[in-house]
Amino acid sequence: MTEEPYRWLEAVSNRRDYVREQIKPGTPVLAACLNEGILILGVGSGHSKVFEIHDREALAGLGHPADIEKIRQSAVDAAHVEAFTRAAEDISLRRLVSFNLGPAMKTQFEQLFSAPYLAELLLAELGDAPGEDVLVNLHFDGSFQFQIGGIGVAASDPDRAAACRDWLSKQDTETKSRDVAARLLLEAWWLLSSEKLFSVNVPSESEREQGWREAIVGKKLEIAWLDRESTRAATFQLIDLPDLSG
Repeated sequence: MTEEPYRWLEAVSNRRDYVREQIKPGTPVLAACLNEGILILGVGSGHSKVFEIHDREALAGLGHPADIEKIRQSAVDAAHVEAFTRAAEDISLRRLVSFNLGPAMKTQFEQLFSAPYLAELLLAELGDAPGEDVLVNLHFDGSFQFQIGGIGVAASDPDRAAACRDWLSKQDTETKSRDVAARLLLEAWWLLSSEKLFSVNVPSESEREQGWREAIVGKKLEIAWLDRESTRAATFQLIDLPDLSG
C-alpha cells in the first residue's frame, strides 16, 4: 500500500514523457499583440491550427488534430454557456481557462486509464487597448500561464518556445505593422521548426526569409487577425497576405 503513491507519480512522469514525445513533430503556433489587433499564425500539413472561440477570443494549437478539436469545441461550448447565463461581455479567457479548460485537461491527464490530450495550446483575447490583450499558454497537463500583451509561442519544447519569445521581443515585433510582424513570426516559426539557435549564429534576415518560404511550400499557412478596430462584435478573421504566399 505504501508503494502506491510512488507508482502513481512514476506513471504520471512516464505519461508526461509520452505526451511530449507524441507532440514533438508538431509545428509551433505564434501570436503577437499589435496596436491594431492580435496576429496569430500557424503552419500545418492540412489540418487547421488556428480557430475562433468567440467574438474576441481565439485558439491555436499543435498536436493531435482530434484532441485540438475536442478542446476547441469545449471552449466554444463554455463561451456560449457563459454568454447565455451571464452576458457576452463577461466572457474572458481567465474564466474559460481557469474554470473549464485547465481543470478538464488536468483531469484527463491524471486519469491513467484514459488517453491524455496530445496538444499544446495558445489562446488570445483582444482587449480595447494593447495593454489589455491577454495571451495564455495552456499545456497538455492542464497547467497554464497568463500574460498581458506581448508575444505568445506554443511549441513542444518549452525552453525553445521561451527563447523564441525573447528573440521576437528583441525584434520589436509588437511595434511593427501587421505585414512585417507576420514575416517576423514566420522567421521565428522557421527557426523553431528547423531547430536553429536564437542566441548565437542566428541566420541572417535573408537566410531566414528563404528558409521559411521554402519550408511552407506544400503546407497550409493560417494567419488569423483579431481586429481591434472592427465595428462588428466578432473581431476574428482569417486573412491572406499575398506577399507571404511562398
